[in-house]
Amino acid sequence: MNPYATSFFISALGLGTALTFSSSHWLLAWMGLEISTLAILPLMTQEHSPRAVEAAAKYFIIQAAAAAIIMFASTTNAWLTGSWDILHLYHPASATFVFMALALKVGLAPAHFWLPEVTQGLSLTTGLILSTWQKLAPLILILQVTPTLNPTLVQTMAVTSMLVGGWGGMSQTQIRKILAYSSIAHLGWIVIVSQISPYLTLLALTMYIVITTATFLAMKMSTAYSFNTLATAWTKTPGLAALTTLTLLSLGGLPPLSGFMTKWLILRELTNQGLPLMASFAALTALLSLYFYLRICYAMALTAFPHTSGSSPAWRLPSNQTSLLLAAAIISALQLLPVTPWLLSTCSGN
Repeated sequence: MNPYATSFFISALGLGTALTFSSSHWLLAWMGLEISTLAILPLMTQEHSPRAVEAAAKYFIIQAAAAAIIMFASTTNAWLTGSWDILHLYHPASATFVFMALALKVGLAPAHFWLPEVTQGLSLTTGLILSTWQKLAPLILILQVTPTLNPTLVQTMAVTSMLVGGWGGMSQTQIRKILAYSSIAHLGWIVIVSQISPYLTLLALTMYIVITTATFLAMKMSTAYSFNTLATAWTKTPGLAALTTLTLLSLGGLPPLSGFMTKWLILRELTNQGLPLMASFAALTALLSLYFYLRICYAMALTAFPHTSGSSPAWRLPSNQTSLLLAAAIISALQLLPVTPWLLSTCSGN
């Protein structure tokens, strides 16, 4: 794709998200979501493969349906209450419809069915944008809508998303599908405390974006798309393979890595709010996700590609890709746990 066109579409992505962030009117928020949707479609199809076109078509249909539901629910709320303000979504039916539409936009279970297939049809770079940046605007709207919702509905969908994300990723062999199910599971962790602690929700979202960015960039640099290609990673780039395994363990929430911080704080908050069974179930679903992260680590670090000759094959050639963003993301994904006391004091002060 032409660099000027790429810059234009990326700028449109930023514009749509910024418009949704800054709006207090449902119509402006809807416009921001639609701008982001239309901007990412050309990025999805830049490889001109049938799989990418299919993924873009599925994504467009799902996002258009969710946008139509949001417009219907917000219009109904304005008709019944006389307000278009996002924070004044007082009618229960309108609030429920908006939440279900936003759940469909981000891929929160049980509206998750499109996310693995769409992610599988994209490149790792576009899949990274879909898994991180495209979730910002809908999740901010979810954070503003959830105070008016029934807590049972929010917690049930969050727990279902954790279970579906962990269980669905166990049988996958494609890296992009595994990362899609990882996204579904993490969305459950983000949403489950949205009514209890908005600051903790934003912290979980930030850590998810940082660690997922590090994982996608590491897989892109390793050119890893399935378990078969992961076996060459250790011979090709042993340092990157070691850091990638640690990043995956951080994504699974294993201490003492950064990913453990958010899961620990969320379980602590659920317990303090008198929800020990919910916290226990969430911790058990985290074990499911950790299992398929360990499968990737095993394929990458504990298996060896068969050596058939003594010469240096093509897959040992050094990579020319830039790694500054990858280095910063990996450092953040592995070493942020010591700042937990400062974050606790900040959240307590707010």
